[in-house]
Amino acid sequence: MSKPIRIGMVAGEPSGDVLAAGMVAELKRQYPDAIIEGIGGPNMIDAGFHSLFDMETLSVMGLVEVLSHLPAILKVKKQLLAHFEQNPPDIFVGIDAPDFNLRVEKALKTRGIKTMHYVSPTVWAWREKRIHKIAKAANRVLGLFPFEQQVYDKYNVPYTFVGHTMADAIAIEPDQNAARHALGVDSNAPVLAVLPGSRRGEVDTLLPVFLETIEAIHAKRSDIQFLIPAANEHRLAQIKAILLEADNAEERLPIQVTQGTSRDAMIASDVILLASGTATLEAMLCKRPMVAAYLLAPLTYKIMQHLYKAPFFTLPNLLANEAIIPELLQDDVNAENMSSQLLNFFESDNSALISRFTDLHHTLKCKADKTAAKAVVEELFA
Repeated sequence: MSKPIRIGMVAGEPSGDVLAAGMVAELKRQYPDAIIEGIGGPNMIDAGFHSLFDMETLSVMGLVEVLSHLPAILKVKKQLLAHFEQNPPDIFVGIDAPDFNLRVEKALKTRGIKTMHYVSPTVWAWREKRIHKIAKAANRVLGLFPFEQQVYDKYNVPYTFVGHTMADAIAIEPDQNAARHALGVDSNAPVLAVLPGSRRGEVDTLLPVFLETIEAIHAKRSDIQFLIPAANEHRLAQIKAILLEADNAEERLPIQVTQGTSRDAMIASDVILLASGTATLEAMLCKRPMVAAYLLAPLTYKIMQHLYKAPFFTLPNLLANEAIIPELLQDDVNAENMSSQLLNFFESDNSALISRFTDLHHTLKCKADKTAAKAVVEELFA
């Protein structure tokens, strides 16, 4: 081509940043001069991506919670579209964040720009008719999970299952000793990894009750060590502040806080307590028993009770199509309940669960970065 390929991308949160980074690297390997820009995080930037805005602006979760952030989000959308009007991409790929990305995709598609959406919105769980909106916004959807294909086939919407980049990156048998060495954790100590989420709102909501759970576990098992990895520097400062307010919990309890080491912390652990979301998939791939929890704003919860139709909300259970891990919501998210279930994992034989995790890992191990990049290139030149 006479000029470099231009690819627009937007990832709205850390999980999307991780997901897209490998695809960006693969596209840059094939087309070193390609200009890949939009909104992304540190992993995408390290792979050669140019981020025009701070991804943190878009990292908001919940139907109600997003309202206070809406002016900033709309401002970013307006400025992003203005940039793409001045510098039109040859193709745009929205990574997850459907409330933001589908609008951007639709706007660009009406201007004749090819668009793709990477990570299917949860049309299989609620508001299935959104698939019509997706079809108007994206030329093709790249999906992570095999059970999504049937929904897209039902509506004749182009869909490509690419697997999950984390399934390729994480070893079938992760090295716990190496992870513990990297983090300076006692190789013989029982360890609980605690992940309260990657968004500010999640950490504010979940970390206090997670700390109560740590206190309850420590009262019964003082030998257990606790690892709290922070997704980024914003979350690190936030976590440190919450621990300080909780009667200096980091000093009183055997808690180690780290930044940007969530996967090492998971692999180093024996059991995991975490916010429901992509992290549950990562914990499954790391082959660690887990308890997943989530707290929604009361109004959001009431709305979702009427809209959500899937039998589970955590990815391991959705992939297995049965409750293989405890998933706790709203009133069930309390220290007594969570400490009991976590201690049970410490004191049980979890080999059958680990075997199930391993089987699910194999179904998602599909060279996702290369498969996704290949699909982008095929669409680009179609």
